[in-house]
Amino acid sequence: MGPQGQQQPKLPIPGVANIVAVGSGKGGVGKTTVAVNLAISLSKLGHSVGLLDADVYGPNIPLMTGVQETPYAMGQRIRPIQAHGIRLMSMGFLNPGDKPLVWRGPMLNSVIQQFLRNVDWGELDYLVIDLPPGTGDVQLTLIQTTPLTGAIIVTTPSDVSLEDARKAVHMFEQVREPVLGIVENMSYLEHNGEKIYVFGKGGGARTAELMNVPLLGEIPLDTETREGGDTGKPIALAATAQSQRFIDLANVVIEKAEASKQRHRPTVTISD
Repeated sequence: MGPQGQQQPKLPIPGVANIVAVGSGKGGVGKTTVAVNLAISLSKLGHSVGLLDADVYGPNIPLMTGVQETPYAMGQRIRPIQAHGIRLMSMGFLNPGDKPLVWRGPMLNSVIQQFLRNVDWGELDYLVIDLPPGTGDVQLTLIQTTPLTGAIIVTTPSDVSLEDARKAVHMFEQVREPVLGIVENMSYLEHNGEKIYVFGKGGGARTAELMNVPLLGEIPLDTETREGGDTGKPIALAATAQSQRFIDLANVVIEKAEASKQRHRPTVTISD
């Protein structure tokens, strides 16, 4: 909400059909890994996709996608970088290396709006936004000014992560944005045909039931996924059992996104 509780106007992004925010209640749950591999999987399913790294303080998408280019401007617009079949924008492209950004809230909000409004995204079926972890000012400003198709909350099965995931769901509910569902990341480790539940078992499913939102998928802890993120070769580019899990997740997200748009589409009354 804006001052005195007034709702700020939400302006669509021209040419973008669906905006899906990927958030988490806390860091370290693999939110960016899910966002990157989901975006690539949506593209592999034939959709035009953009990926916006809104985690301005800790932009990891350049590393995870292996992109070191610098975007360039055409007139008043910024051209996104194209890689792996998707269009990318991240503060990490503009501020590479280990130098931290020491910015206050208003500056952060301004750059996020620039990335949303002044980047030449073109025609997109899906714009996936990798939000910062938590429920702070950047997240609220973005979701209060941009009409989302829905949000995805990433968690691990651990109780600490699940508690923060519930806070994230509540945040979206308070600003009346739909939650497409919960993704339980690092659900288990497969070893010699056995599932080892490193962080607990079934927490994502229980939390989804408690919050009355769908469980979109359970993604195992996987060495190749970690290696892919560290080397700039996301696992979704491969053809493995793990990459298929992200394809399955993408198919579920498409289904939930279409259902969300149907539920929230304004009705038009034609009078005689």
